[in-house]
Amino acid sequence: MASVPCLVSLSLCLLVLSHACSAQLEQVTSQHGWTRVRGEQRRGEGYSLDECQFSRLSAREPDRRLTSEAGVTDVWDENDDQFRCAGAAALRHTIEERGLLLPAYTNAPKLVYVDQGQGYHGAAIPGCAETFQSQEESQQQQDPRQGFRDQHQKIRKVREGDVIALPAGVADWFYNDAQTPLVLVQIMDTSNPANQLDNNFRKFFLAGNPQQQIQGQRGQFSGQGFQSIFQGFDEQFLAEAFNVDTDLARRMKNENDNRGVIVRVEDRLQFLTPEFSEEERSEYQRGRPANGVEETFCSARLKQNINDPSRADVYNPRAGRITSVNSHNLPILRSLRLSAQKGHLYQNAIMAPHWNINAHSICYFTRGTGRVQIVDENGRSVFDGEVREGQILTAPHNFAVVKRAGGEGLEWVAFKTNDQAKISQLAGRVSSMRAFPEEVIANSFQVSREEARRLKFNRDEVTLFSPGSRSQYRA
Repeated sequence: MASVPCLVSLSLCLLVLSHACSAQLEQVTSQHGWTRVRGEQRRGEGYSLDECQFSRLSAREPDRRLTSEAGVTDVWDENDDQFRCAGAAALRHTIEERGLLLPAYTNAPKLVYVDQGQGYHGAAIPGCAETFQSQEESQQQQDPRQGFRDQHQKIRKVREGDVIALPAGVADWFYNDAQTPLVLVQIMDTSNPANQLDNNFRKFFLAGNPQQQIQGQRGQFSGQGFQSIFQGFDEQFLAEAFNVDTDLARRMKNENDNRGVIVRVEDRLQFLTPEFSEEERSEYQRGRPANGVEETFCSARLKQNINDPSRADVYNPRAGRITSVNSHNLPILRSLRLSAQKGHLYQNAIMAPHWNINAHSICYFTRGTGRVQIVDENGRSVFDGEVREGQILTAPHNFAVVKRAGGEGLEWVAFKTNDQAKISQLAGRVSSMRAFPEEVIANSFQVSREEARRLKFNRDEVTLFSPGSRSQYRA
């Protein structure tokens, strides 16, 4: 008989736990119109994200601006559900002439798009040798009296249209050697398996004191202040670790540095970089193709230009062009599980209605204006509005999307959360409609065979449609 009260108590406990679990799974609609399901957080293999249901989207402009000595940083609020649910964070650096974006690394892999200008990029890949050496350094083995200058890892020239891929935890920097601004748009995939922390974006600076530039905005960056990591170390430890005196170790902490994250170099920044021959310069300007040989991590290509019309994957002289970079033409993207696509629509042209089969698509609009519609699985329009330069709009996985350029045309770069991102088109020559038998179309839409034939064959273009044209079906 003593076991009866125990069984009753156990049943009550299970009932309470069941109600608690149900409460954790309740749906809470956010102020932005997205519904998040609280409970187990995951997105695919190895992901950790809230499950989201999208009910309304918006084209977002940056929420705040951080001013530095030699440039500005525009930041989109990562706590906005558009980014939170896609598992991404976004920011834009505008670097002035002789501006140096301080070395830093992030907790998530990132793609950087060079929207304007040109400059240099350096990445410190762990475990890789400093393969760039000055002449004095190479001679010092023969004559130790020769002066030591410098040696470092490879530095890459970057220009407008380049996409740069960086794994999580790789420290990098940018420098603008031109007279025009260098504008960098960055997307961090915080839901990537490489991020072993939570889904908050974290940037770890190796220099500077950026905290002074964002006072009063704490909590907008996941509650952390972007200080140099050296500020947290004891100067005695730093002095011993670097084998320097304590005064130099103290200066590494940059406690009185108020220049921000982009600092101005007094003279031109000096580093080692090979001079281009005319043939090499021409090859660089065209965009260097992959050589087909599997790359080692240390020698891996980190960038690919997607702004060159000659590299377009889809081209319609009356509508525009599409250029993609994925793990086929930039193999490092395979480990990052990311890809990108540059779209350019001419005046009033249309990109075919489509859905993203295996990725979210985070679009940054670089030029022009246009109209975009996005539809969910319930046939509801979750976005129907104008877009313009400088805005970001996320097209969720599997949601149907259509874009139409305005009178100035429309350009964008789409960052996609899959290294082999694919779309399925609803209209045009390679569309799902073309794959269906006429009888299936006729019965699905309750139309005649002739009407079904027009739906299937009247648009004969691929991906990009010229404005107002209708290709004639020929039986």
